[in-house]
Amino acid sequence: MSYKNLIFDLDGTLWDSRATIIKTWNEVLNKYQLIKKDLKPEDMNQYMGLLADDILKDIIPGISDQQVQEVLSEIVRSENQVLHIYGGILYDGVEETLKSLAKNHKLFIVSNCQDGYIEAFLAYNKFSDLFTDFESYGRTKKPKSENIQLLMERNDLSVENSVYIGDTQTDYNSAMSNHLSFIFCTYGFGTLSTNDYKPFVSKFSDLALYI
Repeated sequence: MSYKNLIFDLDGTLWDSRATIIKTWNEVLNKYQLIKKDLKPEDMNQYMGLLADDILKDIIPGISDQQVQEVLSEIVRSENQVLHIYGGILYDGVEETLKSLAKNHKLFIVSNCQDGYIEAFLAYNKFSDLFTDFESYGRTKKPKSENIQLLMERNDLSVENSVYIGDTQTDYNSAMSNHLSFIFCTYGFGTLSTNDYKPFVSKFSDLALYI
């Protein structure tokens, strides 16, 4: 199948920002005395791709909604600042493959991240010219499935020549709810309940085989 429009998830698909953002989480959570020991990068594996509100509520059971918003506002502000400076780790082949794909495809990002996070990814890696548009939960407060729909409507994308590329069950479900084809990145943070799902890629550069 040949796709003209490639819509990417971000964390676990294009880069790994855990080592950078964990420092911010520890700094803010310690400030509010909400944790007894620092979180490690691998502690975030189960949360990558989820909404920040849900992550914080799972890490700190019983935290009030008011404090969630207070703490997250600090985390988000600090995260966006440090990501512009230190970035994250691109998966092998991402830079070369994206630059090659952008020559003949339109590239997009839809992520459950906060507003400013995708912008930090694009700025740090100097990828802004490669992507046509993006959308995030932080900007719309809508679930990923609806943000994919918004982006597709805004850019007049058809289901037939578009594909969503991600690494989690949420990514898969969001693609299916929009009747979109889906390519699963097995190297990321998630797994699929659908056994032996295809198409999948075990390294980013293999996308060329499917698009």
